[in-house]
Order: sequence, then C-alpha cells, then structure tokens
Amino acid sequence: MIIGLVGKPSAGKSTFFKAATLAEVEIADYPFTTIKPNSGVGYVKVECAEKFFKVKCNPRTGYCINGVRFVPVQMIDVAGLVPDAHLGKGRGNQFLDDLRQADALIHVVDISGSLNAHGEQIETGSYDPAKDIRFLEVEIDMWYLGIIKKNWDKFARTIQQEKQDIVKALAAQLSGLKVTEEMVKDVIERMKLDKGNVSAWTDQNLLDIATEFRKRTKPMIIAANKIDVQGAKEKFDNVVKEFPHLTIIPCSAESELALREAAKKGLIDYIPGESDFTIKENSNLNDIQKNALEFIRKNILQKNISTGVQQILNDSVFGVLKYIAIFPGGLNKLADQYGNVLPDCFLLPPGSTALDFAFTIHTDLGKGFIRAIDVKTRKTVGKEHMLKSGDVVEIVSSK
Repeated sequence: MIIGLVGKPSAGKSTFFKAATLAEVEIADYPFTTIKPNSGVGYVKVECAEKFFKVKCNPRTGYCINGVRFVPVQMIDVAGLVPDAHLGKGRGNQFLDDLRQADALIHVVDISGSLNAHGEQIETGSYDPAKDIRFLEVEIDMWYLGIIKKNWDKFARTIQQEKQDIVKALAAQLSGLKVTEEMVKDVIERMKLDKGNVSAWTDQNLLDIATEFRKRTKPMIIAANKIDVQGAKEKFDNVVKEFPHLTIIPCSAESELALREAAKKGLIDYIPGESDFTIKENSNLNDIQKNALEFIRKNILQKNISTGVQQILNDSVFGVLKYIAIFPGGLNKLADQYGNVLPDCFLLPPGSTALDFAFTIHTDLGKGFIRAIDVKTRKTVGKEHMLKSGDVVEIVSSK
C-alpha cells in the first residue's frame, strides 16, 4: 500500500511528509522545492493485541507505546501540481506519473488562503482554498482521460473488428492505474454504455469514465493545512460545507513536525495523534522553545484535539481505503522462534479472508492452508472466514 501526498507548491506537503516520516527532506516557501518524489515510511495507529493478552509485544517493524501499535505504511511526496499539470505545466505529467502506484491520496491544501493557484505567497486570506480542491480533481481526471484517449480510435476499432471483450481490454490498458475488470464492468453498466459499439462512446462518456476510475483507484482525503493561521478556521468551515462528500481534516503539519522532533530529541513526551504532551524535567528548554510549545498546546491541540497529521494518516488507511490490521499469533504461543511477542501486524484490504492472510504471510502457507484459528476466541475457522481489524490469527498449513 502506498499513500501519495499531492497539492500545489508551498501548501505544506513536504512539511507534512517530514512530520509523518521524520525523513530528511528540503522544505522552503517557494514553488517546486520538491522535484523528484520523496519516499518514506509513515505510521498508522491501531490498538495492539498486547492489551487483550496482557503481554508486552516486540514489534519487528514499527513500534508500540502504551498498548498503541504504530504500523508502517509507505508514503510518497511528489512535487507540487499547478493548473494544467496534465498538459505538462510545471512538469505536471512527470509528477502525475509518480502517483501511478498510489492507493490513496492526501491532498494538502493551504486552508489559510495565503497562496495563489501557482503556490506563490499572497496576502493571507485573499485566496479561496476551495479552488485547490476543484483543480486537483480536474487535473487527475484529465490525466486519466489522456491515458484512456491515447490511441483510442485504433483501440476501439480493434475491439469491434476482433470482437474483443471491452472489459478485459480496457482493464488491461489501465492496469497501471490499478483499474480492475470488476471496476470496468461496473462503470460500463452504471453508465449504460454499449459494449458492442465502443466507437460510439463520446468524449463526455470517456471523461465520465476517467472521473469514476479516479474516484475508485485514487480516493482522496483533504488535509486542511495551516489551520493555526488567523482566519483559516472560517475558510475551513466554508470548504466543509461546499464539499460534504469529502473527508476534510484540519491540521498543522508544522506543529506536528515540531512536536515529533522535540520528542525525538528527548525534550518532551509525545505520542503522535494525542491531544497533549509533557515537557521533561531535564529538558533545559529556553523561553523561546517553551513559548513555541505552549503556542502549539493552546492554539492547536486544545482547539483541534490533535495536530491532525496522525488522524489524516489513519483516516486514509482505515477510513478511505478501509484496510484492517491483523496480527499473526499462535493459540499456545504468541512469540516467534526468536522469542518476540506479537512481532508483526499486517494491513490487509477490506474483505480479506483467512486464506488471503495466509498468502500475505508467505506463499507456502497459502498453498498448504488447512485451517485457521481465531486466537482471541480460540475458534477454528475456514479459508473463507472474513477477518476483522484487530484479529489475531494462527494459520495451520501443510507446508
């Protein structure tokens, strides 16, 4: 699974990315600071199974704090997109191509309205951030449309002359965008398109198809960044009213980055996503540092419950994509061969079965699948058993 960060230049994507991953990336208030995509690892929060079994886990990847497991997810931060990016403006085609493998997108928007359409600084509050939400959807739709229309006439003639299955053919053509045969079939049926006369599909039909595929393969969540700037809350409320169908979460990536870096240096105790932090007694913070932290506490955490960064990551994975977190474990032994207790936690797509989980752990386990055991309930389940988030599952296999 890959989560992509998108948005116009200087909206705070790289700050959000660094806050989520603590990766070393360049951050500056001018367009196209990011040229090549940054790749890193962020973490989503789930309740750790250690609480249920009253044990202490030893994660191989990620970490666990007070019974809260932080599970790694791959993130990619592409350069800022500007209007007409699909036509190559601002190296747009290159940046859009960087997003092909993303499963979901976080659109970082400067909710304070202090940037124009091209990411250039203007008077705070003078720009409507709703324009950014509209333009990005249009850009990705047009990008998808460009891929669909490339050699479309020849493609359509071939389909009809050779009597090919349009569902299979179109899914194969768009597989790089994660479009499946099931999606193609459903969209064609919903739009009531004539599968036997593909050449009659209009440009509007193709645009509607592109939009639907974008929604299904690149679901989006809006990170309303810079919520701490004066006047940003009013603009945030307006955007929420205008786009009731979207998940829009207020955030301050800069505040989250400051808290995580302070925690990394041992100055404060802070768990990402929490509503407060504690300054350590031996931190020796100066007055400027203390005032900055107190500003974050009063103006971000107390007003918004959190900085929003962790919530956005979690909502991307568990809300938008609806993934579930599954722990492998044994009925009589929760530790692996090295003595690590509950060392792993896997993120699986919705609808995953016990057999899917077996293949996720190792191909041989899936091929030799005999049965699975729900370790929490101690019940034996079959290969078609649907898993739910938080399950601890033992796979019994012949291999």
